[in-house]
Amino acid sequence: MNHPHTPHLLPGLQTIAEEMIEIRQQIHQYPELGFEEFETAKLVADSLKRWGYQVETGIGKTGVVGQLKMGEGPKIAIRADMDALKIKEENQLPYKSRREGIMHACGHDGHTATLLAAAKYIAENPHFKGTLNLFFQPAEEGLGGAKAMIEDGVLEKYPCDAIFGFHNMPGFPLGHFGFKTGAALASSDHVTVTIKGKGGHAAMPSFTIDPIVAASSIVLNLQSIVSRNVSPLEMTVISVGSIHGGTTFNVIPDNVTMQLSVRNLDADVQDLVEERIKSLIQSQAASYGATAEIDYIRSYPILHNSQKETDFARKVAIDCYGEEKIIPNFPAMTGSEDFAFFSQKLPSSYLFVGNGTEGTHGCSVHNPHYDFNDQLIPIVANYWVNLLYRYCPIDSSRIKS
Repeated sequence: MNHPHTPHLLPGLQTIAEEMIEIRQQIHQYPELGFEEFETAKLVADSLKRWGYQVETGIGKTGVVGQLKMGEGPKIAIRADMDALKIKEENQLPYKSRREGIMHACGHDGHTATLLAAAKYIAENPHFKGTLNLFFQPAEEGLGGAKAMIEDGVLEKYPCDAIFGFHNMPGFPLGHFGFKTGAALASSDHVTVTIKGKGGHAAMPSFTIDPIVAASSIVLNLQSIVSRNVSPLEMTVISVGSIHGGTTFNVIPDNVTMQLSVRNLDADVQDLVEERIKSLIQSQAASYGATAEIDYIRSYPILHNSQKETDFARKVAIDCYGEEKIIPNFPAMTGSEDFAFFSQKLPSSYLFVGNGTEGTHGCSVHNPHYDFNDQLIPIVANYWVNLLYRYCPIDSSRIKS
């Protein structure tokens, strides 16, 4: 019997999903950090091989690609990420992480299991004409695993007409779909700043150049960029994530280091903000007699969803689950995703699906109390299968009677 939240499932998919829920919980118990997903990648690769996919491992170090080619036709890719985070799990679950200080706090275990569920169903029901490429990607959490796979030639080895991916969204109703055309997720810039002063005795500050005072002024004044340089109609986030200086109460240090996270949804604004951050930091440091060294790294680009592919993806969701399961006016998000590297290269759509609103399922990602909602596995696996069957022509001769 179908779960009440999973209407219109393809026959047999619920049984496959229940098997993949066990796989998801297994992956959750044994999380692996970016570029260290050796066990997860082996589980994925062995499963795909067993189901009849052509499989290649070691793409982008620990990435896996499974390909199912059913004659000539469109070439489509679906991507799932596999890595966990350096967070100690606080949940008391039967499948709680067994690796101290590491947990799947973003749901990549669920993303992987969901795509495996779709992969198994498609292998058993390959009634389409075209090529399906499944990208199981490492190191999404800040290390750019998508970029590593691209640099390893994944798009040349496995050419695609379009690529799709999804992320679970805690705080949104279970199984409700969100779509955003254009800029859907922000860029992520990492900025490391070293303020150089002149240390000395805290009782004699006039003989020093205090980098802590300079850094404090910089922290406060950075927000004037958001409020006074960026249009109120645009989005920019500048957050100081760390600030380190000094070792004790009576010594003014020589140096202070700061780390900033900067997010934008517009490339021109991103350029403006970078210029203003550098200028403001230098001028603020100089006003206190200090100097500043700035290492400004553009980590993840803005994720742009193509109009055609996103309209198509939305139509598939409506056909599967009805207009009532579409989140209206889904907003652009200030988080970042390295699927953006794929979106720079291919027509693409990255969509969002509600993980639930209560308990561990409603808890924010990157939180020690978060957990992926296993009820999503059949919902999204069913969606992926239907998306493939609508993207590629149906081969009726392969449909089981």
